[in-house]
Amino acid sequence: MDVSGLAPIEQTALLTEYCRALDSRSGRPILADPCADTTVRQIEHDFAALGARPSVVALVALRAKMLDEHIRAHVAAHSDAVVVDIGAGLSSAVWRVDPPDTVDWFSVDLPAVISVRESLVPAHPRARSVAASVLEPDWVAGIPADRPAMVFADGLFAFLDEDAVVGILRRITGHFASGVIAFNDYGTVSKANQIVGRLATSRTSNSPHRQWNFPGFKDARTPESWNPDLRLVDEASAMHRPETALFPTGLRMASRLSHRIPSIARKARILQYRF
Repeated sequence: MDVSGLAPIEQTALLTEYCRALDSRSGRPILADPCADTTVRQIEHDFAALGARPSVVALVALRAKMLDEHIRAHVAAHSDAVVVDIGAGLSSAVWRVDPPDTVDWFSVDLPAVISVRESLVPAHPRARSVAASVLEPDWVAGIPADRPAMVFADGLFAFLDEDAVVGILRRITGHFASGVIAFNDYGTVSKANQIVGRLATSRTSNSPHRQWNFPGFKDARTPESWNPDLRLVDEASAMHRPETALFPTGLRMASRLSHRIPSIARKARILQYRF
């Protein structure tokens, strides 16, 4: 499938899916996504130019696994849950979690991305697509508001500015009666960090790394100051997981250092808030 018509911000969905595909091809996968490799092989794109280094692949795979665990726990506690994947891209998380018939799953992304998604990602009986920008106020309109919600974002917030992230969080808590928001986070990201990341991981002007906008934050309770309805319930670093034994050498060394240097641990954390 030709995806050259996707705008640069829409092409950011390709990097995460490619990383999940590379992980699935590994002899010792972390996530072992059942669909990612099949999806990627159907796309015509220069994936080698995306900057999917082994360390990036490992972290993308592990953060997805950690988010999956949060979703499964929420669904186990709330059989009538609504799961909402914002910035879903080409993710097959719904197939990995495979929720019961009592759960409804919504995959939200820009219309062009949803078009590609529906052509490539197998349809799941519990899942529906929402073709909309999460920057628009009405993207939640068709999603049930009166059931326990599990809203998650895997990689989305990095490509938005702070005002946009704050607006999305407020829209979620304003629409749903109760639930949980979970997303991956990189701690504080300076302009220097962004420039180094772009230089180190990309050869192309359309690289996803060039779309990075979010400056991040140090204190995991910062979103509580943006939105009084949020309460931090979990802060977990991928650097402290047993799967770090499967990391490439350099990243494995960083994971060991992260136990003494909190800033390293913050570069790969999953945050969860209740509202």
